[in-house]
Amino acid sequence: MSTAATNTALERGRDLTQQLNPNLEAVLAERYDDLLPGFSESLIEWAYGRHYARPGLDLKTRQLCTIAALTALGGQTAPQLKINIEHTLASGASRTEIVEAIWQMAVYGGLPAAINGLNAAREVFEAEA
Repeated sequence: MSTAATNTALERGRDLTQQLNPNLEAVLAERYDDLLPGFSESLIEWAYGRHYARPGLDLKTRQLCTIAALTALGGQTAPQLKINIEHTLASGASRTEIVEAIWQMAVYGGLPAAINGLNAAREVFEAEA
C-alpha cells in the first residue's frame, strides 16, 4: 500500500470524524495509543477513511447499519453502540430511525439484544436532553 493512499484514507477518515465526533481520534489516542502505538490513527484511517467514506451508501444509512450490527452482536458492544448512536444522530438520523433499526434486530439478534440496544439508545437520548 502506498503512502499516498494511506494518507488519503487517513485524511478522509479525519474529515468524516470531524463531522461525526471531532474529538474521537484524540480520545482514542489517549485511551489506547500507549498500549498500541498508532491505534487511533489506524482506526480513523481504516474504519472511517476506508469504510465509512466509501461511495454507494450515504453516511446515515451506514450508521444505521452499524447500529443494527452492534445491536445484534449483543450487550458486550454497548460502549461502541452508544458512540455510534451519537454518530448516527450527527449524520442526520432521527431518534425514531435509530430506535426502529435497533428494534428490527429483535428478529435477528433476539429480544435481549434489542432490549440492550434500546437501553443504550435511552442513555444517549437522555444525556442529550
